Amino acid sequence: MNLIANAVPFFLLAIAAEWLWGRWRGRDTYRLTDAISSLMLGGLSQARRFVALGVGGTIYAWLASVTPFTVWSVEGWSSWILAFVLYDFCYYWSHRAGHEVKLFWAAHVVHHQSEDYNLSTALRQTSSGFLFGWIFYTPLFFIGVPAEMVVTVGALNLIYQFWVHTEHVGELGWFEYVFVSPSNHRVHHARNACYLDRNYGGVFIVWDRLFDSYQRELPSEPCVYGITKPIRSWSPLTAWLHVYRDMMNDMWETQHWRDRIRVPLSHPAWQPTDLAEKAGVHGDGKAPVRYDPAVPSARKTSGVFNLLLITMILVIAQQAEALSGYETWAWAMMLWLAVANAALLSNEQSAFFRLQEWLKVAVLISGCAQMSLSLLPLVGPVALAGVAWQFFEKEKDEATKVAS
Repeated sequence: MNLIANAVPFFLLAIAAEWLWGRWRGRDTYRLTDAISSLMLGGLSQARRFVALGVGGTIYAWLASVTPFTVWSVEGWSSWILAFVLYDFCYYWSHRAGHEVKLFWAAHVVHHQSEDYNLSTALRQTSSGFLFGWIFYTPLFFIGVPAEMVVTVGALNLIYQFWVHTEHVGELGWFEYVFVSPSNHRVHHARNACYLDRNYGGVFIVWDRLFDSYQRELPSEPCVYGITKPIRSWSPLTAWLHVYRDMMNDMWETQHWRDRIRVPLSHPAWQPTDLAEKAGVHGDGKAPVRYDPAVPSARKTSGVFNLLLITMILVIAQQAEALSGYETWAWAMMLWLAVANAALLSNEQSAFFRLQEWLKVAVLISGCAQMSLSLLPLVGPVALAGVAWQFFEKEKDEATKVAS
């Protein structure tokens, strides 16, 4: 059973409920553009299996075959509870490395780029974590924890972390001393200097208290969300690659071989000594001007259509084994839609952009027709509606220019 996939409808309902609650209380923590960007990156992260290499799985299988320990029984609650706790312990160190080692931060940074903090931020996940993240869970397989148990407790760990991404829940008394809560996780997402590199736990905050990485949320220091060097873009390519790009540039430009080797293993704020310090890296924590370009409602609506199409393709590609031959197509189309969305939400204007909207529809419909003709009534109208909004917006813009 895929617990994450089954939980997605509940995630979306919770996001809608949080948005309505915020509107009703006069404290709306959502911006449509930012939420679409987060959900878009979340959808693409689920599609990473289409292109991910099975390096971690291969090593896990090898460790399970050579372990001197008896394979754990999946019967009884005690082994499941112990596996859950041990998984969170491994997650703590994986998460901590994701903030304190540049190579791991390059993948994890995606989750922290949003300048808002709400339940949609929880679904903003990396698509490159599979490259090295598996390293931290190898001890579980070596001590005999079965793969199905690791997968299940890992999914439960991730599902737990969803609800703590909200500004609408305050401190929870004794709960704060044992478990990760919305309050102490807000600290983790803040870019304030006093909050940086704190509160790494997934379910249990006790690891942070034990290993000196805990920080309470201070009433005198409101959290400012985002990363210390904002990317100021909705592009998924920029979101995925900007730290990798900066890391490669530093390795190329420095004159010292020792520093070249050190770069990927250094703290994200560190640079080779012969290079100028990057502006904005681990700055003073003051709130920058949020990236929030003015976007017409028609483009926002088209962006929602694109997000729906990404979701449809992801669901279709994961439903049946018979569709495995279309995984590359599905990945390419979702990436295309995501790039198109970035242009939409940034209010980018170009004739090429409108042309690619039509090409997108043609490829979507042809791909769905190859998979199943029954999909055309579902995907076709949504895709065409997205393009229709584009031309509606064009006419509106022209009418506005004439009126002015």
